[in-house]
Amino acid sequence: MSKPTDNPADPFKKALAEATKVMAHDPDLTISYSVDPSGLSGDAMRLPQVSRRMSRDEVLLARGTADALALHRRYHNDALHARYAPPGQMARDLYEAMETARCEAMGARDMPGTAGNIDAKIAHEAARAGYDQITQASDAPLATAAGYMIRHLATGRPLPAGAQNVMELWRGFIEDQAGGTLEGLQDKLSDQAAFARFARKVIEDLGYGDQLGDDPDQPDDDQDDAEDSAEQQEDPDSSGQDDQQQEEAEASPEQSQDDSQDASQAQVSMDELADQEMGEDTDLPDGEAPLEPPAPQPVSDADPNYAVYVTDFDEEILAEELADPVELERLRAYLDQQLEPLKGAVGRLANKLQRRLQAQQNRSWLFDMEEGILDAGRLARVVANPTTPLSFKVEKDTEFRDTVVTLLLDNSGSMRGRPISIAAICADVLARTLERCSVKVEILGFTTRAWKGGQSREKWLAEGRPQQPGRLNDLRHIIYKSADAPWRRTRSNLGLMMKEGLLKENIDGEALEWAHRRMIGRPEARKIMMVISDGAPVDDSTLSVNPANYLEKHLRDVIAMVEKRRAVELIAIGIGHDVTRYYQHAVTITDVDQLAGAMTEQLAGLFDSDPRARARMLGMKRAM
Repeated sequence: MSKPTDNPADPFKKALAEATKVMAHDPDLTISYSVDPSGLSGDAMRLPQVSRRMSRDEVLLARGTADALALHRRYHNDALHARYAPPGQMARDLYEAMETARCEAMGARDMPGTAGNIDAKIAHEAARAGYDQITQASDAPLATAAGYMIRHLATGRPLPAGAQNVMELWRGFIEDQAGGTLEGLQDKLSDQAAFARFARKVIEDLGYGDQLGDDPDQPDDDQDDAEDSAEQQEDPDSSGQDDQQQEEAEASPEQSQDDSQDASQAQVSMDELADQEMGEDTDLPDGEAPLEPPAPQPVSDADPNYAVYVTDFDEEILAEELADPVELERLRAYLDQQLEPLKGAVGRLANKLQRRLQAQQNRSWLFDMEEGILDAGRLARVVANPTTPLSFKVEKDTEFRDTVVTLLLDNSGSMRGRPISIAAICADVLARTLERCSVKVEILGFTTRAWKGGQSREKWLAEGRPQQPGRLNDLRHIIYKSADAPWRRTRSNLGLMMKEGLLKENIDGEALEWAHRRMIGRPEARKIMMVISDGAPVDDSTLSVNPANYLEKHLRDVIAMVEKRRAVELIAIGIGHDVTRYYQHAVTITDVDQLAGAMTEQLAGLFDSDPRARARMLGMKRAM
């Protein structure tokens, strides 16, 4: 009998995970459910989160996503795919979309039940992107339309409304340019290499042949020259040396002997010159041999093996540099308007935290004084014995350790909407509250400058795609409020989180290490860092060319380093994501509306756990 607290969605999740492994032909596949973007990373598959309510849309999306990823795992070969992949961005997008459609069409042909599930996934994605509202082809992505058309032609199934609209907008153009090539589609589906060549031909027909790069089926000219050179070295009959020997043999014997003597004399002269230069009179310079250049410093203090392909495009930037003051004020007003109903509850929690902090700072008393405030607790002694002198008490300011708090906010795309709005307003209210209590607050955010790698990936592609490049994206670390800046001057900066296009991917390990370095340099005696995130580190560009746990391992290493050094007290709050598997002191909330209470209680608990503060509070309670 299951416990009443068990999640009713767990049996469905377990059954779907097992069915997905069977469909993918991969029993070692690790399947998780997360609010992070779905996808495959090595042997790990992320599926959309299914809540306790198990709504129909959640179930259909989870099934469709699981089927699509399983079919991609089953029918797709990464090495073969990479061999034919074009380097140009548009050509690459078309190539990827058509290969995804091929895998899904193969599944629909071999396992018809998957077709309906994937239709639900496509319908969800099309509705989310607003494809049903598009009226012009220029507003619809050509690559997406090409993928839809390949799937439609391969399966004969009608597409969901939004996807059908996008396909129809581009259908005339695609058929005019590549209609003849598309007629051979059915014969290519089962052979990935043949389909890759077919896809490259379609891309060329559509006018993007200049982005295809070299034909992988044609031998490289440099390789041919190298092979010819090797053959010449192995076969002396085909080399020029044989012709030279023949000419020398036809020359007169006297000329050959003279040439031989000249060569011998020249060799003797060179040997004598070398002996003179290296004779006993030639001394090497005194002193030690020059030192080798120092080894480059590791990128990460937590893991010396953690690699970053290039740091030239990373940025640490002030929030006010990413938008002009007028836009920041407009975004801040929008943020306030969105969260007006929440301010009352957050304000009450902030007042509660303020009272607890002020109690620790001010409520200390000296008893049995000759003057001050009459100690009412000792009046009973005077009543019992009138000769007993009155007792007074004096309140004094206690030594409260200088404290700084850093709020590190995940600015990834999965936080878009209500989560990032509530995180911003909570950070704002807590900054005001702690500032009243003379506790300095720093608010930081982390994301990337681009999706899918940005300039770092472009540089990697241009340099021949070296193996194991390490982190392959451009970091963006944002300073919304520095610890020394007053809240009133940085209030509008938090509105930046509402800016469209700001939230992209998240590389948590480097962000945490960056925030930790900033705190270490602070003069305060006590340092507290709170991390707010809704998922594990995710960067598709990095994870596609490194081990699947590359970023997650680095995050664990950084957390272990911070917690071991104990210079900074580290706590974390996970929104819909279990962060307790990473952080020693963490809490997970299932509803973003719980964030304000969780932040307040976690901070209050840390202040209460301060040994000095706890001793003062206990002394005060005993005196009362």
